[in-house]
Amino acid sequence: MVDYKTYIDQGIDYIHQGKYQEAINFITQSIDLKDDWEISYFYRAVAHQALGNLDEAMLDYSKSIQINPKMTDAYYNKAYIALTRKDIDNPSIEKAIKDLEKAIELDPKFVDALYAMAAAQKKIGDYHKALEYLETLLQIEPNAVNAKALKKLILQKYII
Repeated sequence: MVDYKTYIDQGIDYIHQGKYQEAINFITQSIDLKDDWEISYFYRAVAHQALGNLDEAMLDYSKSIQINPKMTDAYYNKAYIALTRKDIDNPSIEKAIKDLEKAIELDPKFVDALYAMAAAQKKIGDYHKALEYLETLLQIEPNAVNAKALKKLILQKYII
């Protein structure tokens, strides 16, 4: 008899191979056998996100967080989708900021989350707060090229 771990392992292998629909099929079988494991929902969300099924990805990331509120990457991935999606007119930047705050609270050195938070703060016009996040990021990773570029842009264009 196949157990839920076998299905999730096969699903993760399919993700690594770029076979996202196959991954979703196997991971869903894992969830059918054990529906209270955050890892299954997280990886199914990753596969949905890779296929552009953003609503399904958001639901699965949310479910993984509901099961385990310490799923740092799930918070970040939800925020990333909200900040970058082009298929809806007004993505919720405020919700993305809350998710990023939680990701950073759980992992204060999560440089991708710090950068995304700086970008989100820039989007809402809080340039000083964006600079604070960039400074924190640059203390952790001094050679972060994108962070340096965003900092320069904000200083030259928005802060006089």
